[in-house]
Amino acid sequence: MSIAIIVEGKNDKSRLRHVLDSGIDICCTFGTPSSLTLHQLQQKVGDRDVYIFTDNDASGKKIRALLRDTFPDAEHIYTRKGYAGVEGTPEDYLIQQLEKAGLEAHIIYPDADSYPAYE
Repeated sequence: MSIAIIVEGKNDKSRLRHVLDSGIDICCTFGTPSSLTLHQLQQKVGDRDVYIFTDNDASGKKIRALLRDTFPDAEHIYTRKGYAGVEGTPEDYLIQQLEKAGLEAHIIYPDADSYPAYE
């Protein structure tokens, strides 16, 4: 399965790179994407399965809406409201959300004693 995850910025990408293997392509919108940026993302992603993981704030929701129109078959991954975006989400919660999206095979799991479980 060939996968691409679209995030807002390089810090989000870096955060996810800590918990995902290098086989997952993580693409950035670098803020609200223009029509050209959306087209470039479409070209880069091609026919891969797309996952959209943006912040749970006004800007992230706006970006998610634009990406939803461009990638109508994409799966959406959400961070909890109150976290400082994807980059500020604790790794264990990121992993939980990635598992919900069915990406277990690509997750780099930390030592089980390192993090508390979220309910």
